[in-house]
Amino acid sequence: MTEDRLARAGLSRLAEPGDVRIAQVVAQVGAPHLYDDVLARRAADLAADAAGRLEGLDPAGELERAERAGIRYVIPGDPEWPDQLDDLAHAGSVQELGGVPLGLWVRGPVRLDEVRDSVAVVGSRSSTTYGEDVARDLGAGIARAGLAHVSGAAFGIDQASHRGALAAGGVSVAVLACGVDRAYPAAHHALLEHLAGHGAVVSEVPPGCAPLRMRFLARNRIIAGLARGTVLVEAALRSGALNTASWANGLSRPLMGVPGAVTSAQSQGVHQLLRQGAGLVTGPTDVLEQIGVAGEHLVDPPRGPERQRDRLSRRHHQVLEAVPVHRSVGLRALATTAGINLRETQVALSYLAEHGFVTQADGGWRLGERALADLR
Repeated sequence: MTEDRLARAGLSRLAEPGDVRIAQVVAQVGAPHLYDDVLARRAADLAADAAGRLEGLDPAGELERAERAGIRYVIPGDPEWPDQLDDLAHAGSVQELGGVPLGLWVRGPVRLDEVRDSVAVVGSRSSTTYGEDVARDLGAGIARAGLAHVSGAAFGIDQASHRGALAAGGVSVAVLACGVDRAYPAAHHALLEHLAGHGAVVSEVPPGCAPLRMRFLARNRIIAGLARGTVLVEAALRSGALNTASWANGLSRPLMGVPGAVTSAQSQGVHQLLRQGAGLVTGPTDVLEQIGVAGEHLVDPPRGPERQRDRLSRRHHQVLEAVPVHRSVGLRALATTAGINLRETQVALSYLAEHGFVTQADGGWRLGERALADLR
């Protein structure tokens, strides 16, 4: 168990995934140096954010427990490390997230260095029968061509494409926004167990971690980063799949879209991408033709009408996403969940309260009407 592996495992518990500061400092001085600085409170900003998570920190014990549970921690420099992810160092940031991951927690027999030739298929969770049929066909076609399939195991397009790849006897990889030991969504427990038994389930966050919104956004860069190309099947103008598309664009990887009915709101985001130059896909053959050829790529993906929530900073989003939906939570617990120091958490809460996103109740904080409206 090397010093670098211990440091990266510790940092993955202390910091949120996609923290550009972490990636930059690790690239400059190495993970062990940064980890020591955080523990010694020398890296002031990072140490303050991690303060609530230091108690009980035991990376060596965590790695041993993970190994007993059939989970391995793959880091840069390992033979299994998928070096295509190193391109993330030069892909900029999207919504203040980015950088090469510290490492990846993996459950399943498939090695990550064996999925270099892979295609990501992503899209709407609120998919139509048409969209799921196309996604299933794409997953199967990708598998039959001897390529690995990558997606996020979400409802809708993700699960359909996973099932298509598995039914064709192919390799399928699920990238999660929570720990690989958790089934999210819970309804996909059987699917995730099958993927863990025959493919791979991957996450940037350690075992046990919950799925928070910002972690989904960070997760999307891993999906795009693993794949040679990304295909969107059904994505509305505000679909999270468009975030994955922006990462494919930033990585200069082929970006493709499946057209839908012109009247379908579920395909408006895909149609925007196609108008701006994404490759048109009507079946697996189109994908195979395009992943070997670099074509015109997109600029920033389209968005629907701006909401007040869109103007929140990354810090505000971190705090807001840490507030439970159905109960109030105290300041200290909230800061620990968000991974931000108490002072900055209080500042963020004041701003969020002023704009109606949170409110004080029962001696703590709970979601305000504006945030609850976004959930409806």
